[in-house]
Amino acid sequence: MEELSSGSKQWWEKTVVISLIVLILALSFIIAFLSVNRSISIADPEKINVLMNSNNDCVECHKNATPGIVEQYGVSSMARANVKCQDCHEVKAGTPGSVDHEGSIVLQSPSTEMCKKCHTAEVMQFNQSRHGLPAYVAYNGTVGMTDTQLAMYESIPEGLYAPDKSRAQLFELEGEAITEFACKTCHDIGKPSPDGSVGQCQKCHLRHEFSLEQVRKPETCNACHIGPDHPQWEIYQESPHGIAYATLGDEWNWDAEPGTLDVNDFPAATCQICHMSGFGAVGSTHDVGDRLSWYLFAPISERRPAWQDNMSRMQSVCLECHNSNFISDFYEKADAATLSVNDFVKESNVIRDELANANLLTSEPFDESFDFTHYELWHHWGRTTKFGAWMQGPDYTQWHGAYEILHSMTELKEIAAEKKESGK
Repeated sequence: MEELSSGSKQWWEKTVVISLIVLILALSFIIAFLSVNRSISIADPEKINVLMNSNNDCVECHKNATPGIVEQYGVSSMARANVKCQDCHEVKAGTPGSVDHEGSIVLQSPSTEMCKKCHTAEVMQFNQSRHGLPAYVAYNGTVGMTDTQLAMYESIPEGLYAPDKSRAQLFELEGEAITEFACKTCHDIGKPSPDGSVGQCQKCHLRHEFSLEQVRKPETCNACHIGPDHPQWEIYQESPHGIAYATLGDEWNWDAEPGTLDVNDFPAATCQICHMSGFGAVGSTHDVGDRLSWYLFAPISERRPAWQDNMSRMQSVCLECHNSNFISDFYEKADAATLSVNDFVKESNVIRDELANANLLTSEPFDESFDFTHYELWHHWGRTTKFGAWMQGPDYTQWHGAYEILHSMTELKEIAAEKKESGK
């Protein structure tokens, strides 16, 4: 019996060891299978470099010269659509701005004239927008513009509010060395190209990947819409929409097919959803003023032409999430806030005009404290108050806006009283 017991024990031990080995091998196989299957399932077909085996002359050369650019373009939707480097860069001999490159005539940076071959509607919309010539003229003036460009500029409603038509005074005082790294960086979005076409698409559409996700995210607008004169990015961050984006945006459908976007893709608004994207029943546009009711950037805001149509388009976007009573009440109150800021600016203008009529202001711009304070009242604090109200940013409406308006108004009145008393 003892020998049988010992044999049984040995058999049992062998059975357990063999079973464990089989179990370990089975688990290893399952884990390996799941890992491979997961890597296949999470592979993003849109990130596959379609230029990997390309024999295109540009690609073969630039794989060595600028491999990062080839990688970026290789995973782009344009490369997947078989748009070649030559389609965007290669032009006829004599094209303004072109250079001879390895036996070809190319534009180092494609102009909107090139983009228009495929994106005709987008370029036309852009050319009628604030991002077009009005942005460029705001710092450069109309110096050097052709008759065609002048006609285009004068056809754009925002063109009525350019600082002047020779050269913006403030930027003239700061000098070209500063402007190169300051105003130009953003305002050149509307700069004409040597071939006469207007705009720099790459200011928003970062080349060469041309990612839908990148251009749809509000950080893209943050590059320019920031700071005391137009703090839309900061306002957005503290708004309910911005909070939703910051906390839940990773789950949104950034690569949704254009023309199909709805609340399932974007449960809250971004800059692009409100101002540009096709959303719900509203079609997409590259005219960023197409849904706006007011010229909020102007010293004294006025209604835009056909503002009722613009408002209808914007409210159609709002109605995807909000009810009509909420929207009507919001618009009524935001309109009232806009008119209130107008009254402050008009009051500051009365102070300025009284001093000017009494010859107590110099004729030169920005050469005394009154000029700066008056400018900041409307250009910084007035704008911020209006933007804050319309974009639901209470801190910017109040402390970075209305409070600063009151502060500046007090300073203007004190300066005016001193000038009148001294006669200087």
